[in-house]
Amino acid sequence: MLPILSRLAPPEMGVERQAVMRAEIDVDIERLREFADDADPSIRRLAISSLDRVGRLLDADLREILKDPDRDVRCRALELAHRRTKIKLDDLLNDEDDLVVETCCWALGERPQSSASTRASLATIATEHQVPICREAAIAALGAIGHDDGLDAILQGMDDKATVRRRAVLALAPFEDPRAAAALKEALNDRDRQVRQAAEDLL
Repeated sequence: MLPILSRLAPPEMGVERQAVMRAEIDVDIERLREFADDADPSIRRLAISSLDRVGRLLDADLREILKDPDRDVRCRALELAHRRTKIKLDDLLNDEDDLVVETCCWALGERPQSSASTRASLATIATEHQVPICREAAIAALGAIGHDDGLDAILQGMDDKATVRRRAVLALAPFEDPRAAAALKEALNDRDRQVRQAAEDLL
């Protein structure tokens, strides 16, 4: 049988990436922390994932990594931080990169509880952000949270682009408000087939 590193790390994988995997297998925390500060953002991203898997990625680490200059590293940090409710993520809703904003919306929607300020920030993204995928992600988060604070923003999404309207229909699922039911009935006549189908599935 091949050595474990040979089985996990194919030959075409770069030497430094293999070294990160070796450090994870050996639970070499000092080495992994060195890789987490590497000049290559792809190595930093790999290293923080390894630190998380071995249970040695601290909240303090994530707070700093959320400030990383590379967007993919910030996104990975958000994916790892969504379970750690002591880490404030709302500031990333104002990130200059749309992918980070989208990922932050997802992370906030995955949390078991949300604050009024978080819901207000998500509502602002849902109704005012210039990029449709960010509005869609914010609406999805508000639907996942299911608090009445988010209903107005979701309803506004029913007049947006087709992709956003489809997401808004799905986001209405947890709401028992008569306005949600009325919006779903109206969506049965939407010009987009997928919007109509989503509404039909919920009614």
